[in-house]
Amino acid sequence: MFKKRIWKPLLISLAWITCFGGLVVLMSFINQKKDEVVCKDVKIYIPGNQYFIDRDEVDNILQVNSHALIGRRMADINIHELENKLKSNPFIEFAKVYTDMDGIINVEISQRQPILRVMNRFDQDFYVDQHGLKIPLSGNFTARVIVANGYIDEAFANHVDSLHTPMAAELFKTADYIRKDSLWDAQIAQIYVNKDHEIELIPRVGNNRILLGNADSLDSKFHNLLVFYKKALPLVGWDAYKVINIKYANQVVGVRNENKKTDSLKAKTAANDSTKAIRDTSIIKKN
Repeated sequence: MFKKRIWKPLLISLAWITCFGGLVVLMSFINQKKDEVVCKDVKIYIPGNQYFIDRDEVDNILQVNSHALIGRRMADINIHELENKLKSNPFIEFAKVYTDMDGIINVEISQRQPILRVMNRFDQDFYVDQHGLKIPLSGNFTARVIVANGYIDEAFANHVDSLHTPMAAELFKTADYIRKDSLWDAQIAQIYVNKDHEIELIPRVGNNRILLGNADSLDSKFHNLLVFYKKALPLVGWDAYKVINIKYANQVVGVRNENKKTDSLKAKTAANDSTKAIRDTSIIKKN
């Protein structure tokens, strides 16, 4: 009985030692075979439908066409260096490079997604991506995103950078809100910052300007604007007002065009109702 108790743990230990030794031998064999593997091809995956960077440009970065990789031993290729080269490109958000035993280098790339194009008052032109980072324009592709211009002080140093001014942050917040709503994404064509550093929206339908003010309470402001569109404009026409002011939390003020009678229309928020009711007022607003 005593001998059985001794042999059992010894046999278990021996089995573990044998397995470990076999694993070491197997790994050594794999590493030896890997050292002998030669790069046969480079496969590049770029998902998405925006092509700031294409296969040819990735080939140039990795020097594929100059045969800097194909034909070389895998052991002599620095995968981390290749990843760092790709990540240094301003249009690449994420890059992963890995190899397989067949001599294939696989490259996976995720591009930055612009949501706003900014033209500042210094005549600089740049994109802002979905994370609020500034990126340069591309010679390969022009993104169809909303454009912001006017009195914008946000400078650009021609490299990936964060936003530094409060106004740039407001523009990013506004553009991000608009793009996530299919109605406003289709209706709002441009963002403009006026000399008072207030945000104005230029719609695709109508010859008016929408005075947003700032990016606070966007849900409330755009809800009020939607009610104004549905209840007020059908009565007076889309071009009746030259300015639709939604910068106040509980009202919409419409200023008529100069060639029409000047007045204003306010849309007030019903205190305990999710539906906004538009009411005529007697306030006169001069142009």
